[in-house]
Amino acid sequence: MNLFIKIESDSPVGHPALEDNLIQAFGTIPNEWEPFIRVPCPDIGVYQVLESDSPSYQKVDGMWTDVWLVRNMTMQEKTDKQNSVKLWANITNQDPSWIFDETTCSFVPPVPKPQDLQPWRWDTPSQSWIIKS
Repeated sequence: MNLFIKIESDSPVGHPALEDNLIQAFGTIPNEWEPFIRVPCPDIGVYQVLESDSPSYQKVDGMWTDVWLVRNMTMQEKTDKQNSVKLWANITNQDPSWIFDETTCSFVPPVPKPQDLQPWRWDTPSQSWIIKS
């Protein structure tokens, strides 16, 4: 599936179109249309922010493509996110023995979950993993 985007005054106009649609409409690829490479939205890290739900279209290394703007959270945003997760844990009566992991911005059990295919669940009274019955 080849894509092309219309370029006027060195700027993209509209959205990319399929090569087959352009050929069907114009009989060929018009000169003002240039190749375009679609880039999926990147996975965002725990402490990153996607600046927009849609990419901008930019020419990178001679090729038009999607450009997604991702930035690292500010210290205040990071602290706010951590506090939100901690508040949620408090509201939902999270087991107090679980430990906040700053790296993942989540709570983890004091004992790692067994890494087999058994259906484990955390048992608060015994502070251990037990197989679901």
